[in-house]
Amino acid sequence: MLEWLEATSVGLMIRESAYGFQGTVAVHLMAITLSVGTLVWFDLRLLGVSMTGYQASMIYRRLMPWMFTGFALMFISGVMLFIAYATAAYDNVYFRIKIAAMLLAAANAFLYHRLTERRIADWDASPRPPGGARAAGLVSICVWVVVIVAGRLMSYTMF
Repeated sequence: MLEWLEATSVGLMIRESAYGFQGTVAVHLMAITLSVGTLVWFDLRLLGVSMTGYQASMIYRRLMPWMFTGFALMFISGVMLFIAYATAAYDNVYFRIKIAAMLLAAANAFLYHRLTERRIADWDASPRPPGGARAAGLVSICVWVVVIVAGRLMSYTMF
């Protein structure tokens, strides 16, 4: 299946065209900057160390379109890169670490939105959010650092 993915038109375009790989990686890196960069702003608010004079819900509403746009571009370009180098990525330990960290990031976001955010009316304007919100912010920052570092290490160890 991995070899089949690499033989698709997307895989061939990225590997064999003059700028397919470079363009896809450029989009991926810029999307990471947009998505994770804006997410860290919100996480710092959840930690109570930045923008404490603003409601967390207002910050989230303003950053959410940028986070989701960046995440969509990051996801699409990441899948395209995986398609192009599926066999090498699958065998790479840093790829597995990256996927595991992304799953942790998704679980953390799910738990935040299902549990902690439900009571946001109680702590929205507080400069120091409750422990659950602070934990969600800290876990988010940590797992996204692991995702980014593992992604960079992948590129140095796959070829």
